[in-house]
Amino acid sequence: MVKKDVWKGVDEDHIEKLSFDDFLKKATSRERRTLQRALKNKNKRLKEFMEEVRTIKAENPKKLIRTHVREAVILPEWVGLTFGIHNGKEFKKVEITVGKVGKRLGDFSHTTGRVAHSGPGVGATRGSKFVPLK
Repeated sequence: MVKKDVWKGVDEDHIEKLSFDDFLKKATSRERRTLQRALKNKNKRLKEFMEEVRTIKAENPKKLIRTHVREAVILPEWVGLTFGIHNGKEFKKVEITVGKVGKRLGDFSHTTGRVAHSGPGVGATRGSKFVPLK
């Protein structure tokens, strides 16, 4: 038996059919507040982005949607879409799944990378002045 992804009691078959009002009822207060402010035009950038995603999904759902709007809350109707989320340097490709619903787009495109430091260089400390040649 294949295990299905579930978001707050809604399985992956029914999540795309979930209405916006039903989504708001199951969402956390922070997500509700953000989306309600967008609908009241207090966050015009987010509202325009949500409308743009709707039109792109209707025209071509396979198209990569590139965006700088990292604060957008992932809606159930976006499941299956692919976003290119800007991290300050490049666009990271993110496929939206059921487990990502309700989170922010920026959560999946980290702005800082891992730094792997090598050994101390010449001049770092007195003990590291001498670096033997191999």
